Amino acid sequence: MSLILRNARRAGRFEGLVDVALDEGRIAAVVPAGADVPDRPSGARQSVDLEGRVLMPGLWDAHTHLTQWALVRHRLDVSAATSPEHAAALVRARVHGATTPTPQGQPLVGYGFRWAGWEHEPTAAVLDDAVGDVPVILLSGDLHSAWASSAGLRYLGIHHHPTGLLREEEWMAASPRIVTVDDDVADELVVDAARAAAERGVVGVVDLEVADNLASWRRRVTRGWSGLRVRAGVWEQYLDAVLDEGLTDGDPLVEGATLVTQGPLKVISDGSLNTLTAYCFDTYAGSTGQDAYGILNIATDHLVPLMARAHRAGLRCAIHAIGDHANALALDAFAASGAQGSIEHAQLLQADDVARFAALGVTASVQPEHAMDDRDLAEELWPDRTARAFPLADLRRAGVPLALGSDAPVAPLDPWVAVAAAVTRSRDGREPWHPEQSLDLRTALEASVDGRSLDLDAGDPADLAVVDVDPFAVDPDGLREMPVAGTLVAGEWTHRAF
Repeated sequence: MSLILRNARRAGRFEGLVDVALDEGRIAAVVPAGADVPDRPSGARQSVDLEGRVLMPGLWDAHTHLTQWALVRHRLDVSAATSPEHAAALVRARVHGATTPTPQGQPLVGYGFRWAGWEHEPTAAVLDDAVGDVPVILLSGDLHSAWASSAGLRYLGIHHHPTGLLREEEWMAASPRIVTVDDDVADELVVDAARAAAERGVVGVVDLEVADNLASWRRRVTRGWSGLRVRAGVWEQYLDAVLDEGLTDGDPLVEGATLVTQGPLKVISDGSLNTLTAYCFDTYAGSTGQDAYGILNIATDHLVPLMARAHRAGLRCAIHAIGDHANALALDAFAASGAQGSIEHAQLLQADDVARFAALGVTASVQPEHAMDDRDLAEELWPDRTARAFPLADLRRAGVPLALGSDAPVAPLDPWVAVAAAVTRSRDGREPWHPEQSLDLRTALEASVDGRSLDLDAGDPADLAVVDVDPFAVDPDGLREMPVAGTLVAGEWTHRAF
């Protein structure tokens, strides 16, 4: 589609209106409102009056698990639970109050519990007491653990377990079984989730779903995928197929279909704060024993050659690291392998490693809303080190490239939420948490638009968001509810509410 978007404002610029011409998926011209727009050789353009709304680059979420997010949007939310018994009561209410019962033989799947802050760990017996022999599987808010009833454990193929709380590799081995819908249904849910993302101004995501993403996204493209750019990550167990086809970073997965491209190699090097498995130099408060420092999921002598292999093949690397020791080892691996890419999360860093991010050119792919979710638990478990937790401002000052995301379903797939958390370091009216680590709004927005400037320049992709108010003119707390009037991908409307 060829368009002229008339009477637009640009984010943070209040000096006048502009008209923006779009041709063949790119910005063709930006001129003062009412001025002549260069002719389009192949015909006239349609005209849409934005009536003073703000036009800006479309938003990206740099870290999602898109299928899991699509499923979670229809699952039981137990994130408000303050104890195992509270969570079990929420499950019982769903089981006895559901208008549509869970299909026979399928588990009731919920998500969002955060057990590390509870007085005691959850057990299968607590769920059994609440719902009897109903198979129940609850995913933790960080996706690094799950809690199952006895029937739920049997559904996962686990017939003897001491507690019912599955952590890290134990859970990862069982987790594929909780995708309890077939491909057709999953694809419909992903389309619905993408539509909802477009309503928030999202034009693209990095999809790091733990799956054969090459096969999944090729299937979706052949079924007519549209409306959202996707960079599909690859995990080690599926890497051979990507390398055998010679796919490199940014290559379309289907020839001629440019919306879905090859993304990075994803590796999880450690666990998470909420599961007490993020790998740290110091022990967790109150923890003793072998795992008191967290858990390292992949040895450096395996990680380095794996990253080097991906790098030689033209792929970037996205290395999950949350604890400060895991981050140090991940940076070691980038240096030793010569790979390019990102560290995902970077939640706890030593000062020297902030500088190493910059020296190595490694992007910090961060999820600011996690700081709001984790602030109380971080104070409890990392009481002497929260000044260097989620150190966004330190990274920015050091010149580290930043990319904001959600890790959906860990946090909502909504970049405005991430931007608000980065700028305010606050939520729900609470005092800002370590406000010295907040980002200014321009930095947060530019870290959410795939590295673009907020200015609109000829030649840029016509991946755009239309918002009703200038984000620079609103109270920062209001950024979470930023009204989005329209979204375009490659010059095509994917959402329009005016």
